[in-house]
Amino acid sequence: MHTTNALEKGKVWLVGAGPGDPELLTVKAARLIAAADALVYDHLVGDGIIDLARPEARRIYAGKQASKHTLPQDAINDLLVELAREGLSVVRLKGGDPFIFGRGGEELETLVASGIPFEVVPGVTAAAGCGAYSGFPLTHRDHAQAVTFVTGHLKDGTVNLDWPALARPKQTVVFYMGIGAAGEICRQMIKHGLPSLTPAAVVRNGTQPDQQTLLATLGTLPHRIEETGIKPPALIVVGSVVNLHEKLSWFEKP
Repeated sequence: MHTTNALEKGKVWLVGAGPGDPELLTVKAARLIAAADALVYDHLVGDGIIDLARPEARRIYAGKQASKHTLPQDAINDLLVELAREGLSVVRLKGGDPFIFGRGGEELETLVASGIPFEVVPGVTAAAGCGAYSGFPLTHRDHAQAVTFVTGHLKDGTVNLDWPALARPKQTVVFYMGIGAAGEICRQMIKHGLPSLTPAAVVRNGTQPDQQTLLATLGTLPHRIEETGIKPPALIVVGSVVNLHEKLSWFEKP
């Protein structure tokens, strides 16, 4: 552990803030947030996490919600360079893990091109947090020998994925940012070989006090999403591990 609170100036730390519950921050993430001169944070970073920053630290919201971008990605990349060049210690805070659908790689490529030093601090990714807090073991010897994380929202707005690979049995598939494409996801998974009765679930606001878990099957999930009006931020989990929720759920009050 470092004994000093002072962080190196002119440097960027790309930090995973975890899935929502502030207590799921790593010790290193909490230390960096508490010491940084500037914090550039995303939409999915909880208030309790931002509150760890020093009162005088600069807080810059760079949140991206579905189709509502406060700052375009290029502007965020440039902002990190500018803040570092001002001689500040900068924490770039991202929900979950910065390298799992967090665009962390794109931001670091800009820093490298500009000669800005950086470090990466991994975080608990949403799939791991939602799985743990919903009672879905993402792998289980009786259910899933593999787990796949996939984005339900591609850069060009399509959902053009490797469906034959995703529709294999004995695995768990977790779709990030997939609520808007749930109908297409379920249709394609069934079309490529998974039974329509395959368990599927949506977890909204995972690990937070208002977490909501919606249980369904591939055949019924789109209708259940429509019926309940469940909105992002949420993950879709597909696979028989979903059936363990009733037995292993510990977080949500029945």
